[in-house]
Amino acid sequence: MFFDFGIKDIIDIFLVAVLLYNIYRLMKESRSLNVFIGIMVFVVLWLFVSQVLEMRLLGSIMDKLVSVGVLALIVLFQEDIRKFLYTLGAHQRFRNLLRFFSSDKKEGQEDKETIMPIVMACMSMAKGKVGALIVIERATPLDDIVDTGDTIDANINQRLIENIFFKNSPLHDGAMVISKKRVKAAGCILPVSHDMDIPKELGLRHRAAMGISQSSDAIAVVVSEETGRISMAVNGSFRLRLSAEELESLLTKLMAM
Repeated sequence: MFFDFGIKDIIDIFLVAVLLYNIYRLMKESRSLNVFIGIMVFVVLWLFVSQVLEMRLLGSIMDKLVSVGVLALIVLFQEDIRKFLYTLGAHQRFRNLLRFFSSDKKEGQEDKETIMPIVMACMSMAKGKVGALIVIERATPLDDIVDTGDTIDANINQRLIENIFFKNSPLHDGAMVISKKRVKAAGCILPVSHDMDIPKELGLRHRAAMGISQSSDAIAVVVSEETGRISMAVNGSFRLRLSAEELESLLTKLMAM
Protein backbone atom coordinates (compact mmCIF):
# COMPACT_ATOMS: atom_id res chain seq x y z
CA MET A 1 0.00 0.00 0.00
CA PHE A 2 2.87 2.36 0.75
CA PHE A 3 4.33 1.98 -2.72
CA ASP A 4 0.93 2.77 -4.28
CA PHE A 5 1.18 6.27 -2.82
CA GLY A 6 2.31 8.42 -5.75
CA ILE A 7 2.49 11.98 -6.99
CA LYS A 8 -1.24 12.03 -7.78
CA ASP A 9 -2.05 11.29 -4.14
CA ILE A 10 0.22 14.13 -2.99
CA ILE A 11 -1.50 16.54 -5.40
CA ASP A 12 -4.89 15.24 -4.26
CA ILE A 13 -4.11 15.85 -0.58
CA PHE A 14 -2.64 19.27 -1.36
CA LEU A 15 -5.73 20.37 -3.32
CA VAL A 16 -8.07 19.19 -0.56
CA ALA A 17 -5.99 21.07 2.02
CA VAL A 18 -6.10 24.27 -0.08
CA LEU A 19 -9.87 23.90 -0.54
CA LEU A 20 -10.47 23.38 3.18
CA TYR A 21 -8.21 26.31 4.05
CA ASN A 22 -10.08 28.67 1.72
CA ILE A 23 -13.44 27.49 3.05
CA TYR A 24 -12.12 28.06 6.57
CA ARG A 25 -11.07 31.63 5.69
CA LEU A 26 -14.40 32.29 4.00
CA MET A 27 -16.37 31.07 7.01
CA LYS A 28 -14.16 33.01 9.43
CA GLU A 29 -14.68 36.29 7.53
CA SER A 30 -18.44 35.76 7.43
CA ARG A 31 -18.61 34.89 11.15
CA SER A 32 -19.70 31.33 10.34
CA LEU A 33 -16.65 29.59 11.75
CA ASN A 34 -18.67 27.57 14.28
CA VAL A 35 -20.87 26.31 11.45
CA PHE A 36 -17.76 25.22 9.52
CA ILE A 37 -16.41 23.39 12.59
CA GLY A 38 -19.80 21.71 13.10
CA ILE A 39 -19.86 20.56 9.46
CA MET A 40 -16.34 19.12 9.74
CA VAL A 41 -17.25 17.26 12.95
CA PHE A 42 -20.34 15.82 11.24
CA VAL A 43 -18.31 14.73 8.18
CA VAL A 44 -15.68 13.01 10.35
CA LEU A 45 -18.43 11.29 12.36
CA TRP A 46 -20.19 10.22 9.15
CA LEU A 47 -16.98 8.71 7.72
CA PHE A 48 -16.22 6.97 11.01
CA VAL A 49 -19.71 5.44 11.25
CA SER A 50 -20.01 4.38 7.60
CA GLN A 51 -16.41 3.39 6.79
CA VAL A 52 -14.81 2.26 10.07
CA LEU A 53 -17.70 0.88 12.15
CA GLU A 54 -19.71 -0.07 9.02
CA MET A 55 -23.06 0.64 10.72
CA ARG A 56 -25.42 0.25 7.77
CA LEU A 57 -28.61 1.72 9.24
CA LEU A 58 -27.03 4.77 10.89
CA GLY A 59 -24.69 5.20 7.94
CA SER A 60 -27.64 5.17 5.52
CA ILE A 61 -29.46 7.83 7.56
CA MET A 62 -26.36 10.01 7.64
CA ASP A 63 -25.88 9.53 3.87
CA LYS A 64 -29.36 10.98 3.30
CA LEU A 65 -28.63 13.87 5.65
CA VAL A 66 -25.43 14.65 3.76
CA SER A 67 -27.13 14.66 0.35
CA VAL A 68 -29.90 16.99 1.59
CA GLY A 69 -27.47 19.03 3.70
CA VAL A 70 -25.38 20.03 0.67
CA LEU A 71 -28.40 21.73 -0.91
CA ALA A 72 -29.29 23.37 2.41
CA LEU A 73 -25.75 24.76 2.78
CA ILE A 74 -25.83 26.20 -0.76
CA VAL A 75 -29.05 28.06 0.06
CA LEU A 76 -27.81 29.13 3.51
CA PHE A 77 -24.42 30.39 2.35
CA GLN A 78 -25.23 31.55 -1.17
CA GLU A 79 -23.76 35.02 -0.57
CA ASP A 80 -20.53 33.58 0.85
CA ILE A 81 -20.23 31.10 -2.03
CA ARG A 82 -20.83 33.95 -4.50
CA LYS A 83 -18.09 35.97 -2.81
CA PHE A 84 -15.67 33.01 -2.96
CA LEU A 85 -16.33 32.40 -6.67
CA TYR A 86 -16.03 36.12 -7.39
CA THR A 87 -12.67 36.25 -5.58
CA LEU A 88 -11.48 33.33 -7.68
CA GLY A 89 -12.65 34.87 -10.94
CA ALA A 90 -11.33 38.34 -10.07
CA HIS A 91 -7.80 37.11 -9.41
CA GLN A 92 -5.30 39.46 -10.99
CA ARG A 93 -3.87 36.83 -13.36
CA PHE A 94 -7.27 36.13 -14.87
CA ARG A 95 -7.98 39.86 -15.12
CA ASN A 96 -4.70 40.46 -16.94
CA LEU A 97 -5.48 37.65 -19.36
CA LEU A 98 -8.89 39.17 -20.09
CA ARG A 99 -7.39 42.61 -20.64
CA PHE A 100 -4.83 41.13 -23.04
CA PHE A 101 -7.64 40.14 -25.41
CA SER A 102 -9.64 43.35 -24.92
CA SER A 103 -7.02 46.07 -24.71
CA ASP A 104 -7.76 49.61 -25.88
CA LYS A 105 -5.06 52.18 -26.58
CA LYS A 106 -7.42 55.10 -25.97
CA GLU A 107 -8.38 53.82 -22.55
CA GLY A 108 -5.60 55.64 -20.69
CA GLN A 109 -6.63 59.06 -21.98
CA GLU A 110 -10.30 58.35 -21.26
CA ASP A 111 -9.45 57.31 -17.72
CA LYS A 112 -7.67 60.63 -17.16
CA GLU A 113 -10.80 62.49 -18.27
CA THR A 114 -12.77 60.43 -15.75
CA ILE A 115 -10.30 60.71 -12.87
CA MET A 116 -9.48 64.43 -12.81
CA PRO A 117 -13.05 65.70 -12.12
CA ILE A 118 -13.30 63.19 -9.25
CA VAL A 119 -9.95 64.29 -7.78
CA MET A 120 -10.75 68.00 -8.09
CA ALA A 121 -14.22 67.54 -6.57
CA CYS A 122 -12.81 65.53 -3.65
CA MET A 123 -10.17 68.16 -2.92
CA SER A 124 -12.76 70.94 -3.01
CA MET A 125 -15.13 69.03 -0.72
CA ALA A 126 -12.27 68.14 1.63
CA LYS A 127 -11.45 71.84 2.11
CA GLY A 128 -15.07 72.58 3.00
CA LYS A 129 -15.45 69.39 5.08
CA VAL A 130 -18.31 68.17 2.91
CA GLY A 131 -18.91 64.43 3.33
CA ALA A 132 -18.94 62.34 0.17
CA LEU A 133 -18.92 58.70 -0.93
CA ILE A 134 -18.09 57.93 -4.56
CA VAL A 135 -18.13 54.35 -5.86
CA ILE A 136 -16.41 53.58 -9.17
CA GLU A 137 -17.52 50.39 -10.90
CA ARG A 138 -14.88 48.14 -12.45
CA ALA A 139 -15.43 44.54 -13.59
CA THR A 140 -18.25 43.64 -11.19
CA PRO A 141 -21.60 45.15 -12.25
CA LEU A 142 -23.25 47.35 -9.62
CA ASP A 143 -26.77 47.39 -11.11
CA ASP A 144 -28.31 46.28 -7.81
CA ILE A 145 -26.63 49.21 -6.04
CA VAL A 146 -27.68 51.69 -8.76
CA ASP A 147 -31.29 50.55 -8.37
CA THR A 148 -31.31 51.67 -4.71
CA GLY A 149 -30.65 55.32 -5.64
CA ASP A 150 -31.88 57.98 -8.05
CA THR A 151 -30.80 57.59 -11.68
CA ILE A 152 -28.75 60.46 -13.08
CA ASP A 153 -26.82 59.09 -16.10
CA ALA A 154 -24.74 62.20 -16.75
CA ASN A 155 -21.19 63.00 -17.79
CA ILE A 156 -18.67 63.13 -14.97
CA ASN A 157 -18.29 66.75 -13.93
CA GLN A 158 -16.66 68.36 -10.89
CA ARG A 159 -19.54 70.79 -10.34
CA LEU A 160 -22.12 68.01 -10.60
CA ILE A 161 -20.30 65.91 -7.99
CA GLU A 162 -20.05 68.85 -5.58
CA ASN A 163 -23.71 69.76 -6.05
CA ILE A 164 -24.85 66.20 -5.31
CA PHE A 165 -22.90 66.11 -2.04
CA PHE A 166 -23.81 69.66 -1.00
CA LYS A 167 -25.03 69.51 2.60
CA ASN A 168 -28.58 70.63 1.76
CA SER A 169 -28.90 68.25 -1.19
CA PRO A 170 -31.41 65.39 -0.69
CA LEU A 171 -28.85 62.97 -2.20
CA HIS A 172 -25.80 63.88 -0.12
CA ASP A 173 -26.24 61.08 2.46
CA GLY A 174 -26.06 58.23 -0.06
CA ALA A 175 -23.34 57.02 -2.40
CA MET A 176 -22.70 58.14 -5.95
CA VAL A 177 -22.04 55.35 -8.46
CA ILE A 178 -19.85 55.96 -11.49
CA SER A 179 -20.09 53.34 -14.21
CA LYS A 180 -18.70 53.28 -17.76
CA LYS A 181 -17.33 56.80 -17.38
CA ARG A 182 -20.72 58.25 -16.42
CA VAL A 183 -22.42 59.24 -13.17
CA LYS A 184 -25.12 56.56 -13.11
CA ALA A 185 -26.91 57.28 -9.83
CA ALA A 186 -26.72 59.07 -6.49
CA GLY A 187 -28.24 58.51 -3.07
CA CYS A 188 -27.45 54.78 -3.37
CA ILE A 189 -27.44 52.41 -0.41
CA LEU A 190 -24.32 50.29 0.11
CA PRO A 191 -23.76 47.13 2.18
CA VAL A 192 -22.15 48.11 5.49
CA SER A 193 -19.08 46.19 6.63
CA HIS A 194 -19.17 44.74 10.15
CA ASP A 195 -15.42 44.14 10.20
CA MET A 196 -14.19 44.68 13.76
CA ASP A 197 -10.74 45.74 12.50
CA ILE A 198 -12.03 49.04 11.07
CA PRO A 199 -10.71 51.92 13.25
CA LYS A 200 -13.40 53.31 15.54
CA GLU A 201 -12.79 56.90 14.43
CA LEU A 202 -14.03 56.03 10.94
CA GLY A 203 -17.75 56.59 10.48
CA LEU A 204 -20.62 55.00 8.60
CA ARG A 205 -19.45 56.26 5.19
CA HIS A 206 -16.16 54.44 5.66
CA ARG A 207 -17.94 51.24 6.74
CA ALA A 208 -20.16 51.46 3.66
CA ALA A 209 -17.09 51.99 1.48
CA MET A 210 -15.43 48.95 3.04
CA GLY A 211 -18.62 46.92 2.55
CA ILE A 212 -18.81 47.55 -1.21
CA SER A 213 -15.06 46.93 -1.60
CA GLN A 214 -15.44 43.55 0.13
CA SER A 215 -18.40 42.44 -1.99
CA SER A 216 -17.07 43.69 -5.34
CA ASP A 217 -13.94 45.01 -7.04
CA ALA A 218 -15.31 48.58 -6.98
CA ILE A 219 -13.24 51.56 -5.83
CA ALA A 220 -14.85 53.60 -3.04
CA VAL A 221 -13.57 57.12 -2.37
CA VAL A 222 -14.64 58.78 0.90
CA VAL A 223 -14.40 62.39 2.02
CA SER A 224 -14.84 62.68 5.79
CA GLU A 225 -17.37 65.27 6.97
CA GLU A 226 -15.65 65.52 10.38
CA THR A 227 -12.00 65.82 9.35
CA GLY A 228 -12.08 66.56 5.61
CA ARG A 229 -9.63 63.73 4.99
CA ILE A 230 -9.82 61.65 1.82
CA SER A 231 -9.74 57.86 2.02
CA MET A 232 -10.14 54.99 -0.40
CA ALA A 233 -11.44 51.46 0.10
CA VAL A 234 -10.53 48.79 -2.45
CA ASN A 235 -10.28 45.00 -2.25
CA GLY A 236 -11.29 45.07 1.41
CA SER A 237 -8.58 47.46 2.64
CA PHE A 238 -8.27 51.19 3.30
CA ARG A 239 -5.88 53.84 2.00
CA LEU A 240 -6.20 56.72 4.47
CA ARG A 241 -5.26 60.41 4.44
CA LEU A 242 -4.68 60.68 0.70
CA SER A 243 -3.34 63.79 -0.97
CA ALA A 244 -4.53 64.92 -4.41
CA GLU A 245 -1.46 63.37 -6.05
CA GLU A 246 -1.87 60.08 -4.19
CA LEU A 247 -5.59 59.90 -5.04
CA GLU A 248 -4.93 60.57 -8.72
CA SER A 249 -2.09 58.03 -8.82
CA LEU A 250 -4.16 55.30 -7.11
CA LEU A 251 -7.20 55.87 -9.31
CA THR A 252 -5.06 55.82 -12.45
CA LYS A 253 -3.38 52.58 -11.39
CA LEU A 254 -6.54 50.81 -10.18
CA MET A 255 -8.73 51.79 -13.13
CA ALA A 256 -6.07 50.41 -15.49
CA MET A 257 -6.14 47.01 -13.77
